[in-house]
Amino acid sequence: QVQLVESGGGLVQAGGSLRLSCLASRSIRSIGTMGWYRQAPGKQRELVATITSGDSTNYVDSVKGRFTISRDNAKNSVYLQMNSLKPEDTALYYCNARWQFSTYWGQGTQVTVSS
Repeated sequence: QVQLVESGGGLVQAGGSLRLSCLASRSIRSIGTMGWYRQAPGKQRELVATITSGDSTNYVDSVKGRFTISRDNAKNSVYLQMNSLKPEDTALYYCNARWQFSTYWGQGTQVTVSS
């Protein structure tokens, strides 16, 4: 089992920045790919960014150049640095981990970007 706890969401003006954190209940050295997803009201959950155990990253086109995903194995944490935020980035952001053929989700942290 893996418990994931997100934090760092909030209300920010367009152009601002936020840093999301995801704390895992076990060593993330043993976890392969981790990622961030988001879900806006009335829309499907979508991939935002992923990072592998080898630190390879992948981003959805809409956030490339603005968001950065990183991981700190010593702190069992994954981060999402979000810069130049836009109103369309408003969503509930979820941390995701894949471990031993199962997928785990956090409870989500709300990001709201005002215009």
